This record gives sequence, structure tokens and C-alpha cells, in this order.
Amino acid sequence: MANHDSALKRMRQNATRAIRNRDRISRIRTFIKKFTTSLGSNDALSAFADAQSEIQKGVAKGVLHRNTASRKISRLNRALKSFMK
Repeated sequence: MANHDSALKRMRQNATRAIRNRDRISRIRTFIKKFTTSLGSNDALSAFADAQSEIQKGVAKGVLHRNTASRKISRLNRALKSFMK
């Protein structure tokens, strides 16, 4: 257990941030699932835009690495293009 006040505060902050980050990642996954279920329908393009926006927000907040986000967006875009043919 931590002995210093600053270490105790850091533990509290880490716990709060872990919860917040988990919620952000869950939200990103939800938007990706909404996109995959909407493939082949008319709202796939808007679902892609929403998912892309949410992934970029994850990068801005520091939850996702930018290369990971780029890879995910690229795969979503490839899936969208294959269904738009």
C-alpha cells in the first residue's frame, strides 16, 4: 500500500482513468459493431462515418494508438467498399 499522499492520489486517479478508458473503448467497439451490422443497408455510410469519428476521438483521448486507429478505419473502409460493389 502507498504511504505518501501523492501516491494515494495517483492510485485514485489511475482507478478513475481506468474506468473512463474502459468506457471509451467499449463505446468504440459498439460503433464498430453498429457499422458491421449495417453493412449492405442504406445507412452503412453514415455508420462508417460515426465509427470513424469515434475511433479518432479515442486517439485524441489517448485510448488508442494512432496506427491502431488507422488500421481499424482502413479495415472498415475496405469492408464498406466490398459491400458497395
